[in-house]
Amino acid sequence: MDGYGMQNQIACIRRSLFDQGYLDEQFIQLEELQDDTNPNFVQEIVTLFYTDSTRLIQNIELTLNSRPINFSKLDDYLHQFKGSSSSIGAKKVTSECAVFRQYCAAGNAEACIRNFQHIKQEHAILRKKLEFYFQMMGQAAVAQTT
Repeated sequence: MDGYGMQNQIACIRRSLFDQGYLDEQFIQLEELQDDTNPNFVQEIVTLFYTDSTRLIQNIELTLNSRPINFSKLDDYLHQFKGSSSSIGAKKVTSECAVFRQYCAAGNAEACIRNFQHIKQEHAILRKKLEFYFQMMGQAAVAQTT
């Protein structure tokens, strides 16, 4: 594939992430911070997000499995998770976190457990989509240098 075709494909992948509601304008703001001195800035931020969110998911699971469930602690974890998701523009994950926090405030353990599966699913889907996007960006960068 030529450079133009690859750039067009990358643009389509990126656009689909927004059109499908996976990302919001915060992701664009991150991209605007990227420059020639730090060409992998967005990818590095997203990688940090996934490192941090993996830890938070483990803490949430442990808290959900404890009895009685400490809803205050659970809400604190979800507040952190929602904030970090929002900071990279992870729209669907952020939205699911907001729903979870409502269930948490209501003390609804079953709804929390059910909703947490949605959060993990959206988190995993976005991760795969972003990994593919960054992989394509990397291939395009290599193609430009050859």
